Amino acid sequence: MAYEIHVGVRVEDEAGYQAYREGMYPILQKYQGDFVFDLSVDKLLKSPLEEAVNRVFIIRFCDQAKKEAFFSDPEYLAVRQQYFEPSVGYSAMLRAYDVESGIEG
Repeated sequence: MAYEIHVGVRVEDEAGYQAYREGMYPILQKYQGDFVFDLSVDKLLKSPLEEAVNRVFIIRFCDQAKKEAFFSDPEYLAVRQQYFEPSVGYSAMLRAYDVESGIEG
């Protein structure tokens, strides 16, 4: 069963965040993960979060174990420390859940 996470972040350095995404994406693919949606938000109308976000994305993994392995991978953690942490002012996990099938239309 697939596993998805929804994440909101406030990007403060676009170039640094782009370097993070370029560095983490091959690692994400190694764990059978991919972006389902990736949104840039210019106006936040409603949110239960403590701070505003300007990026929202959904990542799908083949299962929860792959998600856990990805986020604990030493190579990913190094990329995160080098690029994500200096370029993102706030991040929040919005949702995480099992997905039985693909997107229905």
